[in-house]
Amino acid sequence: MTITITAFEKSPDRGRGLARDMRVRWALEEVGEPYEVRLLSFEAMKTPAHLALQPFGQIPTYEDGDLALFESAAIVLHIAECYPGLLPGDANGRARAIAWMFAAVTTMEPVVVEREMARIFERGESWYELRLPILENRVRTRLRQLSAHLGEADWLDGAFSAGDLEMVSVLLRLKGSDLLAEHPNLSAYLARGEARPAYQRAFAAQLAVFTAASAG
Repeated sequence: MTITITAFEKSPDRGRGLARDMRVRWALEEVGEPYEVRLLSFEAMKTPAHLALQPFGQIPTYEDGDLALFESAAIVLHIAECYPGLLPGDANGRARAIAWMFAAVTTMEPVVVEREMARIFERGESWYELRLPILENRVRTRLRQLSAHLGEADWLDGAFSAGDLEMVSVLLRLKGSDLLAEHPNLSAYLARGEARPAYQRAFAAQLAVFTAASAG
């Protein structure tokens, strides 16, 4: 049975590859596993059928036979554990790669998303100009720490892994920002991730959905 994932019928990221189905698409492309995509409207995401798969009414979900999963990082970890290509062969290397997955989604992503949401939804508030520098300093701290670890290496811990997939996906939210530009090694790291053929295939597939929805 072919793996089926869910994605936005019309993504609010406007085809920039930020919706979290992108991470699952990328993981499946990296391991060379075919998959199908079931597109959902925002209304369909709140139906009992979808809520049975994703209790919070979000995307993506993952179905493979009698297994159904939600949460993109959990799905990527499952893919990495089931198929070769995203985790090292030795136990210690695997553990470190998984640690970087957690670091991406629990240490780096929250501060990045908080800044992003403030810039979108809080601009009209009286305290916005005071709050934004605080949020940006939190991002700067994490980027400085990540930059120091990466140094001149291509990837976070040896060869490309699921940890890099998650971290690159987070840094994409800062693409083109002054914050990321302060660290040339992180900008180069992001560019290496985007240049991977598997990423390019996943991005093209997600962009095609947005383009078709916009044309319709």
